Amino acid sequence: MRISELYQGGTFGLSVEIFPPRNESGDAELFKTLEELVRYQPAFVSCTYGAGGSTSKRTIELCALIQNQLHNTATAHFTCVNSTREELVEWLQNAVDAGITNIMALRGDPPAGQETFVPADGGLKYANELVSLIRKHFPDMGIGVAGYPECHPEASDAEVDLTNLKRKVDAGADAIYTQLFFNNEHFYQFRERCLKAGIDRPIVPGIMPITEYRRIQRIMSMCSSEFPADLVNELEAVQDDLEAQFEIGVEYAIRQCEQLIKEGVPGIHFYVLNRSQACKRIFDALGFPETQENIAT
Repeated sequence: MRISELYQGGTFGLSVEIFPPRNESGDAELFKTLEELVRYQPAFVSCTYGAGGSTSKRTIELCALIQNQLHNTATAHFTCVNSTREELVEWLQNAVDAGITNIMALRGDPPAGQETFVPADGGLKYANELVSLIRKHFPDMGIGVAGYPECHPEASDAEVDLTNLKRKVDAGADAIYTQLFFNNEHFYQFRERCLKAGIDRPIVPGIMPITEYRRIQRIMSMCSSEFPADLVNELEAVQDDLEAQFEIGVEYAIRQCEQLIKEGVPGIHFYVLNRSQACKRIFDALGFPETQENIAT
């Protein structure tokens, strides 16, 4: 199912995000994770593109595997980094040839060693340009884009960031998937600002369950999300107990999701970090149905 069709008629869209592993042992572990998670029949599994486009080929390969072996719709992440327009169109054609019908269109982070994003010669500078390119050459493609409830780190202020998001929507984006957050109020306020700005696409909250305090600290250092003091205090009190950290993180995510669902979100996008245990607990707690059929073929 294409992203453009996913949230029609009030259908709730569960989705999960993975990244290409670095080695074969990681591949095997990821496949086990995917076998567990696709039992909950997510609307799609998205696969990231890798720093500097380093895993662009693997992204297509993994998306094809998800669709052909696990029989679940996949969404390929796609960025502007280190590519000319011609190379971008070629990659898109390869994705289409592999049966991919959904793209997560992102500008991408600056390559390692660069503080600011510099487009390739003959390339694109902004995500809205990438959305326009996809719409021009592959008009039927489902397109998701990123939204930032607490503002993109590079934006001068929230209004500038919202204007940039509006450009992506006007270029043809079908839905917005947010960066992770831990304070739901930021999401509600963001959703309200989008509505007032005339952004009428589904806005799907992005949730990352905390499984290790140190790991989430590293992730939070790279984004602009608030880490609530009460949650920090709970985790710091058990910083030498990984099992307790896992339990705190899972219970917090369950409460977050319950509140978001109560507030009428069209779906939830889970950043699973290639692990299934936390999400399985959350999905079960939220009552998402799990099939017992053999998934992989």
